Amino acid sequence: MYTDFFKTFTDQAEKNMQPFFKFNQLMTKNVELLTELQLNAMRTYSEMGMAQMKAASEIKDVNTLAAFSSQQLGVLSKLSQQMLDDSNKLQAAAKEFKQDIETLTSENIKTATPQ
Repeated sequence: MYTDFFKTFTDQAEKNMQPFFKFNQLMTKNVELLTELQLNAMRTYSEMGMAQMKAASEIKDVNTLAAFSSQQLGVLSKLSQQMLDDSNKLQAAAKEFKQDIETLTSENIKTATPQ
């Protein structure tokens, strides 16, 4: 008798906690993805900045200054493209997270609603 009671209680507790487990998994996945995006962006921007510092430190005369200045438009173009790509990746991650949460919510509503 008590065995059946505890089994029923355990099964109901697992069923009730399932949405929380799924939500936590979605949050963890999203945090991992955002962390990866931020680390990659930080690495890329740091490398670009260090390359610019190195290039600026090699300016010795008017000719090297002119060469450095002429490269700046390309660097700015590359930087703006990188920022656009990072923004698109972030938007895609946010959209996917929103869709996953909406799916989880609709599943929970269907489960909780008596039929």
